[in-house]
Amino acid sequence: MKTEIMEQYKLWCEKATEDADVKAELEAIASDETKIEDSFYRNLEFGTGGLRGVIGAGTNRMNIYTVAKASQGLANYVVNNFEEGKRSIAVSYDSRIKSDLFAQIAAGVFAANGIKVYIYTELMPTPCLSYAVRALECAAGIMVTASHNPSKYNGYKVYGADGCQITTKAAEIILAEIEKIDLFADVKRGDFKTLLDEGKISYIDEQIYTDFTDEVKKQSLLGDADEIDKNVAIVYSPLNGTGLKPVTRALKESGFTNITLVEEQKLPDGNFPTCPYPNPEIKEAMALGMEYAKKNNADLLLATDPDCDRVGIAVKDKNGEYVLLSGNQTGCLLLDYICSRRIENKTMPANPVMVKTIVTTDLGQRIAEHYGVSTVNVLTGFKFIGEHIGCLEKAGHADSYIFGFEESYGYLSGSYVRDKDAVDGAFLICEMFAYYKTKGISLLEKLDELYSTYGYSMNTLHSFEFEGASGFDKMQDIMKKFREGLEVIGAKKVERCLDYNTGIDGLPKSNVLKFYLEGDSSVVVRPSGTEPKLKLYISVSAKDEKEACEFEEKIVADLNSYFV
Repeated sequence: MKTEIMEQYKLWCEKATEDADVKAELEAIASDETKIEDSFYRNLEFGTGGLRGVIGAGTNRMNIYTVAKASQGLANYVVNNFEEGKRSIAVSYDSRIKSDLFAQIAAGVFAANGIKVYIYTELMPTPCLSYAVRALECAAGIMVTASHNPSKYNGYKVYGADGCQITTKAAEIILAEIEKIDLFADVKRGDFKTLLDEGKISYIDEQIYTDFTDEVKKQSLLGDADEIDKNVAIVYSPLNGTGLKPVTRALKESGFTNITLVEEQKLPDGNFPTCPYPNPEIKEAMALGMEYAKKNNADLLLATDPDCDRVGIAVKDKNGEYVLLSGNQTGCLLLDYICSRRIENKTMPANPVMVKTIVTTDLGQRIAEHYGVSTVNVLTGFKFIGEHIGCLEKAGHADSYIFGFEESYGYLSGSYVRDKDAVDGAFLICEMFAYYKTKGISLLEKLDELYSTYGYSMNTLHSFEFEGASGFDKMQDIMKKFREGLEVIGAKKVERCLDYNTGIDGLPKSNVLKFYLEGDSSVVVRPSGTEPKLKLYISVSAKDEKEACEFEEKIVADLNSYFV
């Protein structure tokens, strides 16, 4: 083991005594060099997604010391770039282990640096943080969350004054500030309760949350003459996260009152006892909700992730069995619903725009074209969708934005926030479902109609996990091999490859490769920005589901050797 790693470990044993959990872990790993190396081989990476890592002791872990250090770096950035009267930061947090503590630690650092802090009185979703940043005219915001990761993780998303997650440039500046800091000597920090009593930290007014809810309800696409049955039977699971109050409030205030909650996943619980991987993208996280749906003969199942920016759904097929829809499928259904309703209600703007990420299904673009809507493709991450909304706003065309979505279950139909919003997503999904049900149409029938009109589309995601220092190196080697080039994938010729690390179409450089195959199919490979994973996105165009499945299997078999 490297000498500097052991020196760091010994320094933490001497200095990191405030948090009993950290202290106990440092003592417990004293004779385990592998664990010491994993905990200290690097500083927890700070990027456009902020921080994310395993909760524990060390420089490569989420703890009060790494949170305080990152917060000092952000404080320095705000002090250096904003006038004294405009230095304020909004803070929110989710249900994860130590989220409330990390939020208070960060708030204490900001306030000790002369920055006004606004913090929610209780846990709140990510979109509520984005909304508060703009509503309170803050210089920045932070959301303490690890989104949909397993319970051992926590994180720290950083937002700019525009309500978007910070740009690559801002992240680089903040990182430079963080790297100057000795986390045991250079961090200014005050006691949360004392600063609250002194007025340097304030709780966010309830009206901000109410205003957010009102903005969600304004996204309704029902006209004055529309009469729909809102008594549809809905089962909803917050997956032990932040969604319970905001989602049920928006639905109930809009007339959806026949809601059954998944009791075991109703209340906030960072241990996620019944869904160890609390991500509505995966079947296991939806399993208990599916049981509830069957038992209650529900029409629709909804589940939101812990910070309530992603929503997954399941609906009944013609045999009464529940079918999970993918983020791409739900996004395309919502896009078609929004476009068709806006045209019918005569509310479509003159130059409508839909924004999606490069790994999101191209079926969305075909739907948009049918309705005369322009498509803008951006890098993976909803922050880039939020940034484009801001660009439209600066150009005086904020109303042109009608919808943005990504394959990972993120949707946004309005410009009131600049991040994906599962409160808005859940609300629109319920309205869309009820609208079609009133007309005798199921969402699966509507989806088949889209495939019939625009062509069958299959999109799959495969994730490969690489933990620790050795895993990080392995991911770099795999990306290097892919960059050496491929001529054939799944027996189909590679027609071209885009390397986004070179900067394409004015987009920031990003470690992403996209291979275009003959027959309008594609493969994207990229390291996750928030987890120790490589992600493989496969988009297949085919005449029907059987042909698409067979081709997709060939692609996976062909590329699997790269990830072993």
